[in-house]
Amino acid sequence: MASSYEWLIGTRYLRSAHRRGFVSFVAVISVAGLMLGVAVLIVVLSVMNGFERELRSRILSVTSHATLMGLEGALPDWRAARQLALRTPGVLQAVPYVEAQAMLANGARVVGTAVRGVDPAEERKAVGLAQRIKGGRLEDLQPGSWRIILGSALAEELGVRRGDSVVLIAPEGAATPDGIVPRMRRFTVAGTFESGMYEFDRGLALLNMADAARIYRLGDRVTGVRLALEDPFAAPEIVRQLALDLGGGFFVGDWTRNHANFFRSIELTKSLMFVILLMIVGVAAFNIVATLVMIVKDKQHDIAILRTLGAGPRNILAIFALQGTLIGLAGTLAGAALGILLSYNLQSLVHGLERTFGVQFLDAKVYFMSDLPAYVEWLDVVQICSVAFLLCALATLYPAWRAARTQPAEALRHD
Repeated sequence: MASSYEWLIGTRYLRSAHRRGFVSFVAVISVAGLMLGVAVLIVVLSVMNGFERELRSRILSVTSHATLMGLEGALPDWRAARQLALRTPGVLQAVPYVEAQAMLANGARVVGTAVRGVDPAEERKAVGLAQRIKGGRLEDLQPGSWRIILGSALAEELGVRRGDSVVLIAPEGAATPDGIVPRMRRFTVAGTFESGMYEFDRGLALLNMADAARIYRLGDRVTGVRLALEDPFAAPEIVRQLALDLGGGFFVGDWTRNHANFFRSIELTKSLMFVILLMIVGVAAFNIVATLVMIVKDKQHDIAILRTLGAGPRNILAIFALQGTLIGLAGTLAGAALGILLSYNLQSLVHGLERTFGVQFLDAKVYFMSDLPAYVEWLDVVQICSVAFLLCALATLYPAWRAARTQPAEALRHD
């Protein structure tokens, strides 16, 4: 621990205000560099955290937590599977569905997409997609009505809106005297939905489950059963145990597996960005080394006088280590405050820049969302500040050691 005179001398050297005030200016620059490095690191990791949370939230709002499907493409005894699922602890809802690939055509515009046959009453209980429908209701999908609800991007690509018609072309053909002809059916667009996820808005269409079963000739069968759970993170264990309780022979899926690549890429990017941006903090730490070396060089005579007055190498080491520690602490705390402030106001800043310059920083077709969310993980803040302060503390060792080795006779030889 530094004594009172070591504290006094160390802080006085940092406040140099006479003709050698350049030393204090360099110290301020070191603090500013460290502050910017820490702030940038906090903002970038907060954006990655926010992106991951927002992506997870939007995925869970439009897709099922888990699915139970038949190995042959259909689930014949789905009612028994559904009843057992509803009795399973942790399962809130179990709804049947039909899902398949299709082509949608409007004149010369033809787009491939996934179609999902749903029971409107049950679907509203399972996921939040029903609340995202515009210009229509999920209940408009009645059996035999041959109506369809399209994702907003899909409807835009087809050039249709509510009340228009599209032709659904199933990939399975029907034998006719003219050969194999794809099964086709004209549907009326009952509305569109906008989930906020381009993957779904561009690649999903909803229709009544009975209509889908007729088109794909499933009869009374369905593709599978979708589960809504109390704890979405328990989906892999619950759906696997449910399949085992049913005797096996099922294909199971869950949201963590279906979208695993998204979250793996986010975690990998987050780790890489932490390492890369930590180099900025490292550069700031090297600036502290340069600052303290300059201070030691500038204060050679003062160090020699302190030594002749009885100060030992340990006291000199404490004086200059204290200076580096104060610079590191000031830069780290200022950077943490600036980074947290920017993270909490990042969306407003980004929207302001977009309005000012007339550009869009995030394209939903590429990044799956158009906003730039930020979420501050306090554990990340603590880790960043700890690493930054540790680097600064290590950076003080060499200059302080050099100062402690100063020989009074050598320093005062020419005075």
